[in-house]
Order: sequence, then C-alpha cells, then structure tokens
Amino acid sequence: MHPVIGKTQLSPNVTRLVVEAARIAQIRRPGQFVIVRAAEGAERIPLTIADADPEAGTITLIVQAIGKTTQDLVALNVGDAIRDIAGPLGRPTELMETGHAVCVGGGVGTAVILPIAQGLHRAGVNVTSIIGGRSREWVILEDELRANGEVITCTDDGSYGRPGFVTQALADVLANDRPDIVYAVGPVPMMRAVVELTGAADVPTVVSLNPIMVDGTGMCGGCRVSVGGKTMYACVDGPEFDGLQVDFAGLADRLSTYRDFERRALENRNCLVRREEPAARPEPVGAA
Repeated sequence: MHPVIGKTQLSPNVTRLVVEAARIAQIRRPGQFVIVRAAEGAERIPLTIADADPEAGTITLIVQAIGKTTQDLVALNVGDAIRDIAGPLGRPTELMETGHAVCVGGGVGTAVILPIAQGLHRAGVNVTSIIGGRSREWVILEDELRANGEVITCTDDGSYGRPGFVTQALADVLANDRPDIVYAVGPVPMMRAVVELTGAADVPTVVSLNPIMVDGTGMCGGCRVSVGGKTMYACVDGPEFDGLQVDFAGLADRLSTYRDFERRALENRNCLVRREEPAARPEPVGAA
C-alpha cells in the first residue's frame, strides 16, 4: 500500500498526489513512469513520475480525471492509499548537457515535461518551456517550470499569457532562435503539429507517448506503436521516441479502441456514486 500524504488541485480536472514510494523515489529518472492500481481488481494505468523526493521517500503523480480509474484516484484523500505502484518503468530521457532545449506541454502533458525541464536545467542547459490550456484555470505547473528556465504560457481564449496554441508560440521560437532540441508532450494532434513545425526547421524532436498499456513490461503488446516503420513498445522501448518517425495516425486509431468501454465504465461509476450519496434531509416544518 502507498499512502497519499499530499493532495493539490491544479486545474478543474487535474490533481497532484504525493504518495509514499521510497524505493521508486530513490532510483527514478526523468522520463520514467509507474503502473498504478488504485485498489484490488482495479484497472492498471501508466502515470508519469512528475517529481520525487528521495529523502522523504515520496513521488508525485499528476492525474487528469477523465475516466473511471482516474476519477477513482483523484477521489482519494490524504490518509487513503493506492494499492499498487510498480516502477520506475520505461527508458529515462536522454538529456543533452549543453545548448538550448524547448519543452512543449499541452494540458496535462505539462506534468511530463516538468521532470525533463528539471533534469535539463540541472545539467546546465538553457530551457524554454511552452505550456498551454483552454483558459487561465487550465494552465498548470507554471511556477515549477519557471524555476528551471523561461516559460511561455498560452491560452486558447487569451485569458492569460499569450493568446493561441502552444504550436503558434513554438513557431515564433523556431523562427527567432533555433533550439538544439524540442521535447513535446500532449494530445496526439498537438504532438503531430509540433513535429510538422520542427521537421520543417530540421530540429530534433522527442515526444512522450501514452498508448494503451497494461503490464508495463512489454508482454501484453497493448502499447505497440509504429516508429520509423518498425513496431515498438512504449513501455520498454519508450515512452519517448523520435517524433519525426512516429506514426501519429496509427497511434490515434489505437487510442480509440476502448473508447466505448471506457465511456460505459465511467457512466456505471457515476451511477454508483449517485446511489451512494446521502439523500438530502427534508427541512423541518415551518422552516423559512
């Protein structure tokens, strides 16, 4: 069991959980992830290790509540516990040691670029982070990233920072100061748009992929992706790959495989939660 010792709401549907996982905290490196099972018999899902404190024996998980399992996780409170956390898994990020790196995070993908930006900054690299959200309340981890370099914030509605998408801000960076490498994490359409820009500018680009994943050891085959025309497994060959070689169309298609099942699971969970909620007590007769 892994007790939850800290919980913070970062945006309307993104929560930061700090949990005890001493052995993982000691050896985890940027880019790696864990497989989490909230309770006995629950679904197994991959989550990036957004941060770690080896002395305290804790890791930080940032969870976007979009399905049944992630809603179960963010419903946990301090003092509750996660049943299983396996890791660290995946290949660590190959961090450059000099030069200028741009980290692009879309939505909860910002949680994945945070440890990358931290690792680059510690190595002495000049880091520019470009992050975005629909509006101000959806922008996360800005202060944490600003501690590791310049941050450009974008909002779709222009309510905070620069109006527009992260790709528009990236286009300006590429035009004004060609970086040595770009790391991009976010929704598939965003990553695909990023590599279209960086490919045209001949800038190496690394993307972190989060396909369907079950065991995290390469045995189930659920996380297979096509990279450079070859079949790769995100859990053991990744999760980071050369973005210019990724078949994003195939990835998007595989991500939709269980969409109907996930929708029904979420509906069933919500029905159960409503049934378990206490009924409203009637007001006493004569109440104002």
